[in-house]
Amino acid sequence: MEKAIKKWFPLFALPTLVSFAIAFLVPFIMGLYLSLCKFKTVKKTEFVGFENYIKAFSNDKDFLNALWFTTKFTIVSVITINLIAFIFAMLLTKAIKGTNFFRTIFFMPNLIGGIVLGYIWSMIINGVLYYFNATITTDANYGFWGLVILMNWQLIGYMMIIYISGIQNISPDLIEAAEIDGANAWEKLIHVTLPQIMPSITICLFLTLTNSFKLFDQNYALTAGAPGKDTQMLALDIYNTFYGRVGYQGVGQAKAVVFFIIVAAIALTQLYLTRSKEVEN
Repeated sequence: MEKAIKKWFPLFALPTLVSFAIAFLVPFIMGLYLSLCKFKTVKKTEFVGFENYIKAFSNDKDFLNALWFTTKFTIVSVITINLIAFIFAMLLTKAIKGTNFFRTIFFMPNLIGGIVLGYIWSMIINGVLYYFNATITTDANYGFWGLVILMNWQLIGYMMIIYISGIQNISPDLIEAAEIDGANAWEKLIHVTLPQIMPSITICLFLTLTNSFKLFDQNYALTAGAPGKDTQMLALDIYNTFYGRVGYQGVGQAKAVVFFIIVAAIALTQLYLTRSKEVEN
């Protein structure tokens, strides 16, 4: 069997490798090169070295403001989404009626597209703020918490399903052994449940972290960066730089490369830290 696998592996892996190269590897390499160029026309570029990266950090305060805003948003979103999703998962793994119904209801927002969600929550939040003579773009704090609420509403149900799967895979023998040893509910949670669902925690943290950091369509639909550019996140700032500023296409591409490095570094660090805490069943 092993000989057959080794023999035919290249043949079956080839389509995937070719697709990966065409869809990701080649565009990524081209993107790295274009980040070092100045665009004269759509197809004509001039190599300028690291000039675009210098402009992105020294001459463009919008990028640093977007980075700080995105970081704050990601921290708050990751904590609130995972905490609430875990609480719901614990409640919906109890022997109570209607758990399947609530699981379905909580998961459904994840099926709605980001642009649609942005416009829906824009109308809801503006409807509430109307009574205070304000809109979501009146103050940056409104936009920030509006994005947090939107992100929570969209992802809590999805993360909840992953946590439920982890909780249901905990061996009843471990719970029973802990109870025999006299462990209370808090001790069972800390010493049994959380260590056993670390794979689920790893997945949920990775998904919420990366999705929060690279948020674009919800940000575009909900606030479009207003007021001014105070609620503009990194992905939207890159988009506006590349398509909204003449002669700044190279700077936008440089920002995209920096963005990729930041997200990759944070995600890989998170995966390493949480995987090191996982235990074998």
